[in-house]
Amino acid sequence: MEDYTAKDIVVLEGLKAVRKRPAMYIGSTDVRGLHQLLYEVMDNSVDEAMGGYCKNIFVTVKGKTVTIEDDGRGIPVDIHPKYNKSALEIVLTELHSGAKFEQKVYKVSGGLHGVGVHVVNALSSSFEIFVKREGFVYHQGYSKGEKLTPVEKVGKIEDNKVSWTRAISTSFHFNSRTGTLISFEPDETIMETAEYSLETVRGRIEELSYLNKGLTITLDWNGEIVTYQHQGGIEEMVRNMNKGKETLHDEVIYGQVKFNGEMKDVSKSNKNGSEESKDGFEHPSTYIEFAIQYNETVSENLLAFANDINTREGGTHVSGFKGALTKVLNDEAKNQEIIQSDNFFNGEDVREGLTAVISVKIPEPQFEGQTKEKLGNSNVKGMVFSGVVDHLKRYFEDHPKVSEIICKKAFQAAEAREAARNAREMVRSRSSLNATLPGKLADCTLEDPEKTELYIVEGDSAAGPAKQGRDRSYQAILPLRGKILNVEKAGWDKILKNNEVKNLFSAINMGPNDPYDPKKLRYGKIIFMTDADVDGSHIRTLLLTLFYRHLKELIVNGHVFIAVVPLFRVQKGTTVKYIYTEKEKDALVKQLSNPIVQRFKGLGEMNADQLWETAMNPETRKLVRVQIEDAQQADSLFTLLMGEQVEPRRDYIMAHATEAQNIDV
Repeated sequence: MEDYTAKDIVVLEGLKAVRKRPAMYIGSTDVRGLHQLLYEVMDNSVDEAMGGYCKNIFVTVKGKTVTIEDDGRGIPVDIHPKYNKSALEIVLTELHSGAKFEQKVYKVSGGLHGVGVHVVNALSSSFEIFVKREGFVYHQGYSKGEKLTPVEKVGKIEDNKVSWTRAISTSFHFNSRTGTLISFEPDETIMETAEYSLETVRGRIEELSYLNKGLTITLDWNGEIVTYQHQGGIEEMVRNMNKGKETLHDEVIYGQVKFNGEMKDVSKSNKNGSEESKDGFEHPSTYIEFAIQYNETVSENLLAFANDINTREGGTHVSGFKGALTKVLNDEAKNQEIIQSDNFFNGEDVREGLTAVISVKIPEPQFEGQTKEKLGNSNVKGMVFSGVVDHLKRYFEDHPKVSEIICKKAFQAAEAREAARNAREMVRSRSSLNATLPGKLADCTLEDPEKTELYIVEGDSAAGPAKQGRDRSYQAILPLRGKILNVEKAGWDKILKNNEVKNLFSAINMGPNDPYDPKKLRYGKIIFMTDADVDGSHIRTLLLTLFYRHLKELIVNGHVFIAVVPLFRVQKGTTVKYIYTEKEKDALVKQLSNPIVQRFKGLGEMNADQLWETAMNPETRKLVRVQIEDAQQADSLFTLLMGEQVEPRRDYIMAHATEAQNIDV
């Protein structure tokens, strides 16, 4: 037995713990973690905006370098009385330090764990910060969390303009006396990639501009500059989310509610978002905003935010909102004699065709994990519930026709739900699966969803080599017959009567609107494997639409993938390479002398060994995980490409025709 003594205990000091276990702080070291670094810095600037101290943010992405500047108050640079060093250095190097743990400086903020900017510093090969404060510009430089320079004055501010006292390559965009500028480059020895996604960054910036009225965020992406500002806030956001859809009512229902904690007597508000009572003390307030508009579709599109953080997994604010909507519409429908009994509608009924955004700003949010995707404050549920109920009741009293239209929509949904209940049970049952898929689903022998995979393939021709080449222990094959139903245009009756859709639900063991339970899934990975042509792209888009609209939790929780299949097989002697693009093939052919080039017109032309090697072998295949980085943009794109209106789709295709020959989602 080996000795285990005190000398074996290792203490990681400073930021070394972050570099040793980065995923603990940013979720992962892949592309998602990379973007989290950018968000951590940008969220600090947004926190200044939520406090009323910042009006402008400028984000620059130039290659691998990100620079974020704001015109907020600037991080303090004076000497901390307890630690005898600059406060700026403390917040960049000491974990769990900052001004967000108490509500003296930030009444409301998104970054509350005290590790955000420290983590960026620790995981950056180059990190520079400039602070404008008290008439001077201060600077400090780091590399991999290690200090390169002390906090020092490098410029003087006169008439809001900077006169540098030494040669500095950085310049400010804002002529302000205060502000912070941070520039960093991720450490590629830790991060798996340093390539940012324009769509992902742009989506987050636009999201923040909706959530913060009056805030202007400018993005400079390698020289291309776009400015985002939305004075209409989340009301405008909902209207844009419904573009291309037939809405049931023109006006977006908008409400804003404020709770003053335990205080009852409030005399005046201050700019920090807190209330000053008669006892002279400040008491932070909770703000609730929501916007609602219904459309003719059967889909629900609800986005939720807490302190500007996109809570993709919901939380107590979402529970309160859903409960309030269900209660009010049940009461309204009974008063209008559309229904006869109490609680006739369930949550699914009242949310069919709903487009909504709810945003809460609270002083002490409790998030699950550093990436903050679920809100846990129990008291928020009651506040949202009562606030939304009160506002909706008043609104419907003044707008009875809107109330009637929405209630009738919910009643139709309830009738369809009842009619579809038996069909859904058949879809879920194993006996139904056996009855509807004789010889079609080639199942695997393992039953552990953490190990099993379902390949959804295009037709029997592709199913043949896939079945022969697969590993039968954990890989199952489900062939589709033709193109599946476009669920963007279909109601529940058509969806649940469609054999291909029913087969898919049965194979997965999850139906539309079923609660997500990973233990009940039959397969942990669901992989779309279609031909690398226009028809294959269309089928893949139809599948993505189905999953996004009715099985979104599988996407959110990382179960859905796309298999990247090759277009060419290039052979020179005994050397074989599989190529995925025309450009790549042309370049390789130029390098080789008279190679043998085989083009795969479809998966059916590949033999079992080729398909296994390129698309099914975990050691050699290329899989792309389907992610929803920007739910609003994804919803709009599905509506545009798969919806009823032809002209917007044609305009989009014409506008993007030069970017890609085959438009894919």
